[in-house]
Amino acid sequence: MGRTAAIILAAGKGSRMGSQIHKQYLELKGKPMLYFALRAFESSSIDDIILVTGPGEVDYCQKEIVDAYGITKVRTIIEGGKERYHSVYEGLRSIVDCESVLIHDGARPCITTKVIEEALAGARTYKACVVGMPVKDTIKVSDDRGYAAVTPDRNSLWLIQTPQAFEYQLVWKAYERLLSSESYQTGITDDAMVVETMTQEKVKLIRGDYANIKVTTPEDMEIAKVLLNRIYGNE
Repeated sequence: MGRTAAIILAAGKGSRMGSQIHKQYLELKGKPMLYFALRAFESSSIDDIILVTGPGEVDYCQKEIVDAYGITKVRTIIEGGKERYHSVYEGLRSIVDCESVLIHDGARPCITTKVIEEALAGARTYKACVVGMPVKDTIKVSDDRGYAAVTPDRNSLWLIQTPQAFEYQLVWKAYERLLSSESYQTGITDDAMVVETMTQEKVKLIRGDYANIKVTTPEDMEIAKVLLNRIYGNE
C-alpha cells in the first residue's frame, strides 16, 4: 500500500469559546487540546502528519506541542489561509507521495485510533468517505420567518465528523478546481462537500463515535474532559 498522510487543522480562532487563547491551545487534562488529536494520529498507522496552524503560530506548535510531547510523525507545520478550505488546500499542496489522506479538525480531541483506522480503510475502499453518526434528535428546517417548515426523516440524517478520508489525487483535484474560481466557494463547509460538488465521486458515510465531539463552546470543554478521561484514564 502507498503512503498515507493526515492533515490536522489548527488554524481556527474559536470565537465562540470566548477566550483570548485560540481554543486548540486551551488545556485539557493539563495539555493543549491539539495534543490529543496529534497523539491519536501518532499512534495510528498514518505515515505523515501535516499540521496547519494560524498566522505566527508555527514556532509555538513546533516547540510547545510537537517537540515537547515527542510527536514524531509531524513532517511539516504550515500556516493556513483565510477560510477552512484555504487551509486544507495548503495542507494538500505540501504533501508529497501520498495514496490516501485524512483531514481532521484539531478541535476534535476525543478522536480514537480505532476511528482513524476505519476512516483510512474507507478511503482505500470507497475513494471518499467521512465518519459520522446518525442523529439522535428530531431536526426541523425553518422558513425565513423562523417557523418550522420541514421535518426531515431522522433515519436519513447523519451528524458529520472528522476525519474525512480520501484518495489523495481525488481530493487534490477537487480542491484545485474549487480554488480556481470564487464562484465555486460559496457555502462550502467541509471536505466531503468539495468532493461532492467538484467531482462525480460519491462520498461514503461510515460510523464514527458519538464521543468524537467538536469543541466549540466552554460547555464542550467540560464534556471533552470527561470523554478524554474515559479514553486515557489518569494519564
